[in-house]
Amino acid sequence: MTIDDLPPLALYVHFPWCVQKCPYCDFNSHAVDAGGVPEEVYLAALLADLEHALPQLSGRALASVFLGGGTPSLFSPSGLERLLAGIRTRLPLPADAEITLEANPGAFREHLAEAEYIGFRQTGINRISLGIQSFNAAHLAALGRIHGRAEALRAAELAARHFATRNFDLMYGLPQQTLAEALADLETALRFAPTHLSCYQLTVEAHTRFSACPPQLPDADLCADMGDAIEARLLAAGFRHYETSAFALPGHMCRHNRNYWEFGDYLGIGAGAHGKLTFPDGRILRQMRWKHPEAYLRHVAAGDPVQEEHAIPVTERPIEFLMNALRLTEGFDPTLFSKRTGLPLTSILPTLEAAAREGWLKIDATRIIPEKQGQHFLNRLLERFL
Repeated sequence: MTIDDLPPLALYVHFPWCVQKCPYCDFNSHAVDAGGVPEEVYLAALLADLEHALPQLSGRALASVFLGGGTPSLFSPSGLERLLAGIRTRLPLPADAEITLEANPGAFREHLAEAEYIGFRQTGINRISLGIQSFNAAHLAALGRIHGRAEALRAAELAARHFATRNFDLMYGLPQQTLAEALADLETALRFAPTHLSCYQLTVEAHTRFSACPPQLPDADLCADMGDAIEARLLAAGFRHYETSAFALPGHMCRHNRNYWEFGDYLGIGAGAHGKLTFPDGRILRQMRWKHPEAYLRHVAAGDPVQEEHAIPVTERPIEFLMNALRLTEGFDPTLFSKRTGLPLTSILPTLEAAAREGWLKIDATRIIPEKQGQHFLNRLLERFL
């Protein structure tokens, strides 16, 4: 295998701070203290982390950059501009590469909000992803969000004004939420002409405040009705349901996330960031940076930002590939399995064919596609391959 045969390479940059921790969130995020984010120190650490990783990348070009968190928009436009300039000097980044910024509607200062949106756009960021979750004041309060309805509306308006490609995150299945309220959130979002929507059902994750004190959520049947109604409305509006929770207008799929789902490569830098790298000798490595921000900064300074690194065993590659690729509603090209795992499709073909006979997926010469049953109960489909 040569460098040209390797999967596309994306860069994920993790920003581990939020104004406050949401009760449903199980991401690596930490509430900002009174001193604010340590912008200069952290940005320098990110570039040192990237520098440390360069020998493993062999000059490969980046396909996309995703600034995620946490709340990256707590950092200044000028700081992110320096970060992106530092990335460009270290790795080839095509002029048309997708560069995404995650932003929290409540993290913008009202009197500076528009200037900040303009500033982020001028850095070269060309896609914004807003964590709106809901436009309903009561539901936002139940979720512990720091923004209310007015801030959500203002953020959506500014995103529409300054970014041609914009994603809104919405949640459904919220405490005490009705079907009508879930659809009202969607209709409000559509008023601002998003090009992409990520619609997630709220689930209670372990080690969150909601897990310790669970809220009363709508029952499974009502949540399923919400998901079906959201899908139907978005299909009618011209969106394509291309991944479990993702809907996009033509030409606006998230290229960065699609690379994950197609088992592409990604370098993760920043506190707790994960990565997957393929090498010409056939090895596939998983990495994780030091998780706590203070530990991360300390270890970057010592020259060892990677806390854990291990090769994916050959026996685990099929399930790792499938748990990503089968999230795509259009499935995957059968040849992609061999390209990404280094294994022949025949190694899993009997299990695929058995699943197809039972209605979980469809197989033809060009695609392996999850049926509706496989999409809705993906974990049960994947259990066959363990």
